[in-house]
Amino acid sequence: MKVRKIHPYMLIIFSFLCVIIVGTCLLALPFASIDGKSFGFIDSLFMATSATCVTGLATINIANQMSIFGKIVMCLLMEIGGLSIITIGVFIFSILGAKIGVSNRFLIKEALNQNSAKGIVALVRKIILTSLIIQTIGVIINMFALVPHYNDFWKGLGVSIFHSVASFNNAGFDMFGEESMIEFSNNVILNSSTILMIILGSMGFVVIDDIIAKRRWKKLTLHSKITTITSGCLIFFGTLLLKFSMSNMTWLEAIFTSVTTRTAGFTTIDMHELPPATYAIIIMLMFIGASPISTGGGIKTTTFAVILISIFYFARGKKAKAFKRKIPETSIFKAFVLFVVAIMVICLGLLLISLAQPELTFKKILFEVVSAFSTTGLSMGITTALNSFSKIVICVLMLFGRLGPLTIIGVVNRNFMNDTKEKIKYVEEGVYIG
Repeated sequence: MKVRKIHPYMLIIFSFLCVIIVGTCLLALPFASIDGKSFGFIDSLFMATSATCVTGLATINIANQMSIFGKIVMCLLMEIGGLSIITIGVFIFSILGAKIGVSNRFLIKEALNQNSAKGIVALVRKIILTSLIIQTIGVIINMFALVPHYNDFWKGLGVSIFHSVASFNNAGFDMFGEESMIEFSNNVILNSSTILMIILGSMGFVVIDDIIAKRRWKKLTLHSKITTITSGCLIFFGTLLLKFSMSNMTWLEAIFTSVTTRTAGFTTIDMHELPPATYAIIIMLMFIGASPISTGGGIKTTTFAVILISIFYFARGKKAKAFKRKIPETSIFKAFVLFVVAIMVICLGLLLISLAQPELTFKKILFEVVSAFSTTGLSMGITTALNSFSKIVICVLMLFGRLGPLTIIGVVNRNFMNDTKEKIKYVEEGVYIG
């Protein structure tokens, strides 16, 4: 009897769904809220999905409505969602001395989007340990700003832990109330800590490991170089464009917004009414998002960079390359497929919510949909106004964005264990393009 192998991408999707289901059940419990009343299934599902997909969109005020139990559940969901249950599971088993089989190594290879399973367990250990160290440092720095603010050590510690986890995992949830970090817009310590944590979380674990191990620019991989330069350029030019598009914005607010709009979701400015240019800039930054194998979403910085490089060299009639390295055609093809699928998914989400709630403006729905897909978590204030159907649509978009379009599409690939070539070859015939 032939044993049918389960696609690794299906296992990855299933692991996220299991976490969301467990999280929904826990948040739906009466003691997850301060008043002892259940949040209900839809809102609990929405919050669990948003936390697991490290998005930050919320239909419940965490600071004023959730109990300590609810906040702990949210914190754990953000941590699991950022690192993935598969990565955490492999780490625990490796610490306990359990043998990690070939199939499990292949699964984690796919989860981390690696080209080889060689050294994958060692990479998992580095990812977990590095993330815990970074978040611990973040907690300590946050305490210098939050303990004096609350004039209460234990409350300051609790908020510092929650904020550190949310920042590094690019989740965007906070315990500051409805206005997010607006009251801290001039707090240099908290802003700097949050910016640093977001950048480290969104850079990607492989890039951080590559930089720590090699230390010299010339020795870094092409992926690390493209990721670093693209991220830096997006932060720099994003800051300039935001500052000039919104004159009353301070430079600290501009750089914070430039960083956080790429999948983190915190805000130190009022997002309800944005100038057209600022709105467009934020939409583009959210859509691009973070880097691969990170805690963030979006189409990813490398996808954006590869598309730009490909267009540039195509216009010159040459093969795409960067840093004296040729970019594989498979990477170019994946970049364009991901870009097109992302646009299609966003358009579908926009259409469904527009049909379900015609009273909402197109501008605010588009902002919400892009924010959900890119797992950013920013909103123009319509999240709580969404009906049950629209909330489900946003949940699907968040899950789709966190897993990535290529993971969803990859499920239909039956030759995931090998690169089997097609047995039938067809005659090639040109098609007019453009």
